[in-house]
Amino acid sequence: MKTFTRLTLSGAVAASFAILPSVASAQSTMAYPEKCKSQGMDMSKADMPSGGMPMGDMTDYQKASMDGMKVMHMNMMQGMMKKDADVSFVCGMIAHHMGAISMSEVELKYGDNEEAKQMAQKVIEAQKKEIEEMSKWVDKEAK
Repeated sequence: MKTFTRLTLSGAVAASFAILPSVASAQSTMAYPEKCKSQGMDMSKADMPSGGMPMGDMTDYQKASMDGMKVMHMNMMQGMMKKDADVSFVCGMIAHHMGAISMSEVELKYGDNEEAKQMAQKVIEAQKKEIEEMSKWVDKEAK
């Protein structure tokens, strides 16, 4: 009976995601604004620690989460280096929101709990809208 319930629930989950908008990676669908990037900062060489846990010992879920966190932190550091406090704040928030989307995408891919997946989908929708608004502001206000 447990297997039947799980299969039925899996089918329901698959059906519910068929009607939701496609969820591609935040990094592939939403680019961090050029005006938020700091000149002369090569963040590709920055190494973020993995909390003392060797990457090889991590689950696929943990690796995906860590990858998203690395991108978020690199972008946040770049945004926070802006000389204008307002631009720095908004750029940092864009990166932070992109991190929330990345975390939510990991939940959708690896999570089992329907309620948690619904929360993740709501986060994605809300954060994408806010990123669009903040990116327009950066385009208009950042020098």
